[in-house]
Amino acid sequence: MANFKEWPSFLMVFLFAHFAQYCCNRIDDDGCDYSGNSKHRCIPKVNYRHKEKEVLDQILGPGSYDARIRPSGVNGTGDSPCIVFVNMLVRSISRIDDYKMEYSVQLTFREQWMDERLKFNDYNGKMKYLTLTEASRVWMPDLFFSNEKEGHFHNIIMPNVYIRIFPNGLVLYSIRISLTLSCPMNLKLYPLDRQTCSLRMVSYGWTTDDLVFLWKEGDPVQVVKNLHLPRFTLEKFLTDYCNSKTNTGEYSCLKVDLLFKREFSYYLIQIYIPCCMLVIVSWVSFWLDQSAVPARVSLGVTTLLTMATQTSGINASLPPVSYTKAIDVWTGVCLTFVFGALLEFALVNYASRSDTHRDDMSKKCDLERTASMDVGDYEDGPNSFNMVRSNSTKPLMRPELMMSRDKMSQIIHQTPPLEKNSCWKSWMSKFPTRSKRIDVISRILFPMVFAMFNMSYWSTYLFREGVDEDK
Repeated sequence: MANFKEWPSFLMVFLFAHFAQYCCNRIDDDGCDYSGNSKHRCIPKVNYRHKEKEVLDQILGPGSYDARIRPSGVNGTGDSPCIVFVNMLVRSISRIDDYKMEYSVQLTFREQWMDERLKFNDYNGKMKYLTLTEASRVWMPDLFFSNEKEGHFHNIIMPNVYIRIFPNGLVLYSIRISLTLSCPMNLKLYPLDRQTCSLRMVSYGWTTDDLVFLWKEGDPVQVVKNLHLPRFTLEKFLTDYCNSKTNTGEYSCLKVDLLFKREFSYYLIQIYIPCCMLVIVSWVSFWLDQSAVPARVSLGVTTLLTMATQTSGINASLPPVSYTKAIDVWTGVCLTFVFGALLEFALVNYASRSDTHRDDMSKKCDLERTASMDVGDYEDGPNSFNMVRSNSTKPLMRPELMMSRDKMSQIIHQTPPLEKNSCWKSWMSKFPTRSKRIDVISRILFPMVFAMFNMSYWSTYLFREGVDEDK
């Protein structure tokens, strides 16, 4: 019975032991800290999120900070300009428009500057930085893109912008933007060209006495690894300065030049090979019979119209410029060859009709000459026959047609010896008519001239492309 009465005391000891172990923990759920030498002392925990609010209210309060005033310059002096370091990440380049001479790019743009007024206590490294989403709360550089045509921010799901304030007063501003920028192009070597598109950033109101933009050291411009363009390749990019002077002062300016190389495989398949095929098809008419007028005319006109349509389609996708492009030379020469094949048939047709007319006239003259000789023999009558017959030593022919032996030998000796015909003359002698000769010559001349044009064209423009690349 006594043992049963001792149970409450044992229970009290057990509960006290567990309570002591609970109090010895480092962090208690009641908001007290029992760590270190203060195991038996309750130290309240620090809510750093609440401290961030207090710091923001302290440094951005209306009595302590004015966003209209620019930060002090180097070493905290107000006479020196504020230095803003700029860097960016090129996320994508969606298109490069040759006709409008513009390109669209999406990038993450960052600016860094020092503002002594925004220094705060970091609580022994517990507060690494403060984050804001409202750019109007702090002073911002008045940077703008001078060659911008269109632009917009990204607000899905939330505005893609933040401002980080570090304990030493450093401010980092980052925003994701999409821009459509102008890109003046030189299309003389199109489509074997390289284009340089710039991105210019200029201060709008602050002169270099108050604000200076500098590229951040290291890699001021970064490009994503999986950047893909349908018709271009980004070869390299260069950063530079482009300060501009106006009537109101000198303004700080940064620029980055993006060097694009046009992919030639698309134009080779879509333009150059089809044009070559059309030119070669136009040569088929040289192998058709000269009497096949409908076939040769329809072939020449069809290839000519197809070539003209393709040339119009190429020019429709390019701006009207005052100089001659490489593609203009190619299409112009191909169109000339197709038109020349059509004119060649016209010449063959004219030569054929001329040959027919000449043969008819030759036959007519031969008939008239034969008829006149027969009539002359009949008009001479028996007197001429008796005269010829009376002289038995003379041949039986008219006196005016008789020729002495000495005169005949003189003519024979004066006749030059027959020269040995060349291979060309012997080969051309196989084609007696002029129309056939024109066709045969065209079969050789047109391909040879087109091959020579190709050699000069590609050697010229590929060499000029290499010179531009070295520059």
